[in-house]
Amino acid sequence: MLEAIFLGIIQGLTEFLPVSSSAHIRIFGEFLPSAADPGATFTAIMQIGTEIAVLIYFRADIARLISASFSWLIRRGELVGSERSDARLSALILLGSLPIFFLGYFGQEYIRQNFRSLYLIAATLIIFGLLLGVMDHYGKKMKDLDALGAREGIAYGIAQSLALIPGVSRSGATIAMGRALGYKREAALRYSFLLAIPAVLGSGAFELFNSLSRPLNAFSPGETFVATVTAFVIGYLVISWLMKYVQTKSFMPFVIYRVLLGTLLLTFLSTGVITA
Repeated sequence: MLEAIFLGIIQGLTEFLPVSSSAHIRIFGEFLPSAADPGATFTAIMQIGTEIAVLIYFRADIARLISASFSWLIRRGELVGSERSDARLSALILLGSLPIFFLGYFGQEYIRQNFRSLYLIAATLIIFGLLLGVMDHYGKKMKDLDALGAREGIAYGIAQSLALIPGVSRSGATIAMGRALGYKREAALRYSFLLAIPAVLGSGAFELFNSLSRPLNAFSPGETFVATVTAFVIGYLVISWLMKYVQTKSFMPFVIYRVLLGTLLLTFLSTGVITA
């Protein structure tokens, strides 16, 4: 139970930061007394907790998007102004969710069997960390979300689907894409949160359903539930802090952290402290 709570804290701390929560769960699992990979199922279910934190924190935005979507279904072309923009943003969120739904569903077994290596995680932490640093530094800071179009929505979705590989970071990949497309840090981060809702809730629900017929690796259903609640509480606090942080600060501290963590992980692997 203490291990589950610890991993819930790690999940809550890292889900929304561009450092890859799945990589941290995989890495820290090696150093717990059980010394076991918590598994993709446990990780996906735990992410439901952090995504509920998103639903609560952005409840006003989400309610507005849902209302605009229903209005569009009823009135179609009659929408104007912010309501029209909200309906369009809702459609782009659904469009951007298609790549990760498609790849996650049809490639799930390949992902489980081939994307859990710590060597791969170390490499993606470093490579995508440096990519985030370059995009954040050189990306323009002009656009808000009302400028988002279909092509950019798909580009965001493709970036998000890369997070199926532990170490990439869903938020890191989508933020890097947003900065590359010229969006302000706060706009890129906000859309990253909203875009994640269908993917993370869908993945968590799918894994939760499947867990009814297969074991949750090292953790029982009760321990997984406690980890999920813990992740929710910590995740909500992190969202609140991060939305204020990006208004005045860059993502460079996270880039440095990723490179250092990836390098340290490679050192542990090469010296035999842990195995891949």
